[in-house]
Amino acid sequence: MSIRVYRNAAIRTGDSGNPLAQAMAVDGERLLAVGGEAEVREAAGRGAELIDLEGAAVLPGLYDAHIHTAQYAQSLDAVDLRDVRSLDEALTMVAAHAARLRPGAWLFGGRWNSNTWDPPAQPDRYALDSICPELPVALPSVDGHTVWANSAALRLAGIDATTPDPVGGEIVRDASGEPTGILRESASYPLRNLMVSADLRDQLRAGQEELLALGLTSVHDIDGEDCRAAYLELREAGELKLRVHKAIPMVHLEAAIAEGRRTGQGDDWFRTGPVKIFSDGALGSHTCHMGESFAGEQGNVGIAVTPYEDLVKLFGTAAGAGIAVATHAIGDQANHLVIDAYEAIGRTAGLRHRIEHAQHLRIGDLTRMARLGIAASMQPVHCTSDIDLVDSLLAGHELASYAWRGMLNVGVALAFGSDAPVEHPNPFAALYAAVTRTRTDGTPVGGWQPEQRLSMGEALTAHTLGAAYAAGEEDHKGVLAPGKLADFIAVDTDPFVESPDAVLRTKVMTTVVGGEVRWQHS
Repeated sequence: MSIRVYRNAAIRTGDSGNPLAQAMAVDGERLLAVGGEAEVREAAGRGAELIDLEGAAVLPGLYDAHIHTAQYAQSLDAVDLRDVRSLDEALTMVAAHAARLRPGAWLFGGRWNSNTWDPPAQPDRYALDSICPELPVALPSVDGHTVWANSAALRLAGIDATTPDPVGGEIVRDASGEPTGILRESASYPLRNLMVSADLRDQLRAGQEELLALGLTSVHDIDGEDCRAAYLELREAGELKLRVHKAIPMVHLEAAIAEGRRTGQGDDWFRTGPVKIFSDGALGSHTCHMGESFAGEQGNVGIAVTPYEDLVKLFGTAAGAGIAVATHAIGDQANHLVIDAYEAIGRTAGLRHRIEHAQHLRIGDLTRMARLGIAASMQPVHCTSDIDLVDSLLAGHELASYAWRGMLNVGVALAFGSDAPVEHPNPFAALYAAVTRTRTDGTPVGGWQPEQRLSMGEALTAHTLGAAYAAGEEDHKGVLAPGKLADFIAVDTDPFVESPDAVLRTKVMTTVVGGEVRWQHS
């Protein structure tokens, strides 16, 4: 392959020593030279192929530090209940989708949010049974921490009135003790283990096209072992077009250790990531673990999905085997205990431990995170989606919520992502949320807790180099510099020049991964 020179562009390199360039030379999968056009063409030599980017802005390939790619890929052909506003509307959509499925197939989808329904209603299995008496249906809520199942799904999972609540979960029951079909946190795990797609490889192949079109070139995938197997098949077949840092589910930790898996193992296309552990639930499900009760819900402080003693044991086991730890923590008590557990095992040479979400923290815990070198893997759109929930459920709580500025100021490494399909994976929506702290309609005016806003440069770094750093990959990706992987995107909007509103509407023109065009706007 000849050396290629990409020219006539405003290249925002992310490299503090050379922040703006006009051209780049690519040799194979890596960058040979980045700088002025004359010097780059000289480095490339006479035989180089010249590619005119026609004045486009160029950015390092965007890196989603927390995404469920299997669930996202499945959601592209699943029932999406996020925008429904009543139980009846939800049932109508589910029934229409079920009519297209073969007998015995699982109905994928969900993303329902009963907090927004009018009239308010807690769904149950009987409502689903009325439209799907035989087809198994299990629909995760918008935050993914509650599952709404029908009777057929409960039977397959072996859940009935005699089934005890598991540690870290709740089977919601009616007055007679029968399951209502609402399963919170770990109570949903038996169902999730059954919901395996037979065509996941095909779904991931289609899903990666959508992600490439959004400018994503790398992902930290948080889904299960079936997703890992499908990605390895794509890699073997030469069909993997974006880079995957693959997490290990907590329930597979012992098996992964027995196989000899280690964080960072693999190649530039597919690497083993951290083990993913849950410490609590989510705000929308009223299950995140808080130090004080939710407003108006005296005694409800959420759910400790994994008890503290188990966190310490799991952290130590993983770190001792060379596996980094990524722990879901949303409530302030959950974050506090997770930080305690990381402190208990101490720093681990060569591993970057993380907190996933890190949404609501006690002020003093920010400096503890920095001191212990714990990265914060956060999703900016969660902030703007949750404004009303935080203001209502956490009223009176003195907390640092979505404290991006506070974290950066004390030295916490930020890695941004989407948590798709909980939110849309569009990284430009994340950049907009990070610099404005407003919804896409501009509310609240001036931003919610605006003192926590970031600059565009800081937000972009968190979505590129910060995500790479959290994975221990900053030597290879995250900036455009000689020797780094040639992963970059050409876009129609320069985020350092245009307004946040314009950045929100950014169109990706070309996505290059490993020096090859993997997606192009037609």
